Amino acid sequence: MKKEFIKALLILPGNVLVVIPSLILWATGNGAYTPDPGTPQHWRLLAVVGCATVGLVLAVWTCREFLTTGKGTPAPWAPPKKLVVRGPYRHVRNPMISGVLFLLGAEVLFFGSRPLAGWLALFFLANAIYLPLFEEKGLEGRFGSDYARYKASVPRWLPRLTPWRG
Repeated sequence: MKKEFIKALLILPGNVLVVIPSLILWATGNGAYTPDPGTPQHWRLLAVVGCATVGLVLAVWTCREFLTTGKGTPAPWAPPKKLVVRGPYRHVRNPMISGVLFLLGAEVLFFGSRPLAGWLALFFLANAIYLPLFEEKGLEGRFGSDYARYKASVPRWLPRLTPWRG
């Protein structure tokens, strides 16, 4: 299972967070960032660190839950065998995607790149279409009424303030 998990991490977030942004920066000539403490750029760097920290915490936490609780990976070829409704999943249905969006946001802020901002928007839009049309239907098929109850109680993107205790 760990081999499948590493493969999933290299292919999915590896492409979304490293390969595609690198190609965008290379193709557009963006990519230079020289922070100057004491200027507004200094505050931008703090926002980068904040976004990256939130994104990394969510990504690691959710991946750990998939591996330990769900007994699977984030990848469609080795999905979790159990429905994961612990940790951040008690607040929002897609904390893993939220983590990736925060990490992409950190990249956008760090490089100050509009093309990277476009990639972030495209990634969000693709997930906003894919999740309800495909992933959620698959989860309903695999987990039945348990997923339907969870889906009715926990929002897709904006987190609940109180954890769901279903």
